[in-house]
Amino acid sequence: MTRAELERVKEWAVDRLTTGNEPPWSWYQLMKLREASEALLAGMATQPTADLPEPAERLGAGLRLVGGADLQDNAQPHQETQPVQLPT
Repeated sequence: MTRAELERVKEWAVDRLTTGNEPPWSWYQLMKLREASEALLAGMATQPTADLPEPAERLGAGLRLVGGADLQDNAQPHQETQPVQLPT
């Protein structure tokens, strides 16, 4: 997303907030959108993009799996002589 597009999104959110015609539930979402776009724009201003390496270089040639939890490891074993009760 370019800086101009992000600024346009922020302006749209601010316009929607200032009109006051939005439903009450959307006010919080619009505030989050405005704050997030401001934070991204501020981050764009502090980092020169020409010095950043390409995404593949930053990741070191590819994606890697980082620790996960196997939920089946936590399952309690059941005795084969007892029938398994399934929900109805």
